[in-house]
Amino acid sequence: MEYEQLLKKAYNEMPQSAESTERFDVPKAQGHIQGSKTIISNFTSICSTLRREQEHLLKFLQRELATPAIIDGPRLVLGRKLASSLINEKIKQYAELFVLCPECKKPDTQLKKEDRITTIKCSACGAKQPVKAKI
Repeated sequence: MEYEQLLKKAYNEMPQSAESTERFDVPKAQGHIQGSKTIISNFTSICSTLRREQEHLLKFLQRELATPAIIDGPRLVLGRKLASSLINEKIKQYAELFVLCPECKKPDTQLKKEDRITTIKCSACGAKQPVKAKI
């Protein structure tokens, strides 16, 4: 075969590239409603993807969703029935406030508490700003 034919064959056999061009996607909650409670079964994987402590995300969700919650192994049990769209919206809001850099929008950040002020420090661009929301 000629070079051009081989090149076309290789190009046709290549897998399609991923839909998203971003390297970070906010994880979606997976779970179900059991009685009067909502169970998020992938809570630990959400926390590890966001690189934040479980207790920090737990406090945020409790306050924003106005419901008691407990961590039960790898899952989160919320004290009332909630729509998955609302939970995913709150997780996205958490990522915007506490994970993504306000300057470059990359997820390479760390939360640091200095005195009584929590700051977000970006490893990618070096920006350092106080976090606007409180938990």
